[in-house]
Amino acid sequence: MQMRRIKLDRIASSTRNAQLRREAMIGDEMICREGYILAVRVLKNKFAYDTIEDVTGRMIKIKAGDVLAGVLGYRRALRGYAGIVPETLAVGDTLHVLNLGGVLGRCTAGNPELGDPFEVEVLGAVLSFPAVGDRIGSPAHIYTSSVEPVDKLSDVPPVVYVAGTSMNSGKTFAATELVRMLSKQGLRVAACKLTGVSLMRDTLSMSDAGAVDVIDFTQAGVASTRDTQILPVARGMIQHLATSAPDLIVAELGDGILGEYGVADILGDSELMGCATCHIVCASDPVAAYGAYQIYRERFGLPIHLISGPVTDNAVGVDFIREKIGVPAANARHDIDRLVQCVADILQKNGESQ
Repeated sequence: MQMRRIKLDRIASSTRNAQLRREAMIGDEMICREGYILAVRVLKNKFAYDTIEDVTGRMIKIKAGDVLAGVLGYRRALRGYAGIVPETLAVGDTLHVLNLGGVLGRCTAGNPELGDPFEVEVLGAVLSFPAVGDRIGSPAHIYTSSVEPVDKLSDVPPVVYVAGTSMNSGKTFAATELVRMLSKQGLRVAACKLTGVSLMRDTLSMSDAGAVDVIDFTQAGVASTRDTQILPVARGMIQHLATSAPDLIVAELGDGILGEYGVADILGDSELMGCATCHIVCASDPVAAYGAYQIYRERFGLPIHLISGPVTDNAVGVDFIREKIGVPAANARHDIDRLVQCVADILQKNGESQ
């Protein structure tokens, strides 16, 4: 392996498990597998979707010529980019930045609102030197984690699951406001994001809202979640949060119910649903709300306790949900007290029945 020293201008948040430094060594032998870290050079400027989240959670603009450390991964976003991990890679190949967290792959589908993704030139694999005195590094990855995969859950507090009918349906806002308001009531609230593509922004919002412990799938060693592969990791995250002795856990399910990031698999998992005390679904419109209700009932055998999101932005959607679906509705922006009271009532009822 040929090695050389390089300075990283930007270190994407997706790499954070590896704890990279600005001065890094790179090698020309790469492992084409999700979770491995590459150094790449940005080839062209763009003027939309032109930032990267760094390991502190700050959004930083990137420009042509910047050297970036990112993580190989997949993405299948309806309102973003889609991309894959190529089967082979060599120095000089071209890849794309697939999301704000610095996930790298070969773009297979774009988005007209975002423009083309950043094109980047592969410089090499970022190397790690875990052994003292090691002079021959090995390709760095994000698999290092204190979160162990779990098959069976035990002694887990009540979990409030917040899902959505699609991206940008209000899930993170609802989850964050729930954490904030319940924390103000004196409850110890832990929070997590179980599915999606690597990005710290959502869990940072939950932490800022007062969560006593927060974790996401990237901290558990996953760049982007997919189908049943996420189940042991998701159980491990819930079990990990239980060690901080919270009164409840708020768990956001990134992407949509029928997306490709494993949300449906989580909703169909008996272990994860066995600790569910409340299901909140954020929907964009009445058709989405009605479809979610049918899917939860017919496919998963689960109730929806509350519907939120843009469909509840005014009385038209709220009335439809209450009258046609028969489920409570509350907006997380201007009716947060009602949303929190609904959840608190469910938690109390669940506690009384145990």
